[in-house]
Amino acid sequence: MTPDVTHVCSLPDYDLLVSFEDGEWRRFSVKPYLQFPAYQPLMEPTRFMAAHVLNGTVAWPGDIDISPDTIYITGVRVIPSNS
Repeated sequence: MTPDVTHVCSLPDYDLLVSFEDGEWRRFSVKPYLQFPAYQPLMEPTRFMAAHVLNGTVAWPGDIDISPDTIYITGVRVIPSNS
């Protein structure tokens, strides 16, 4: 079972930096999903930057969300800088 998302930070070029309950951090690109109608509103930079955690997943205004499984499995593992 995939752990819940605990923090999300929107990055330039439609990337997300996401932390999970188990301490893992993943960098995830939303770009490939922007072709789908449900995610097209995120092409507006202000809306994309409004990503937040809701019930253990990444969500945006307008009832848009993405599965934590997708982020955890396909995201690139990163070790965040302490600086």
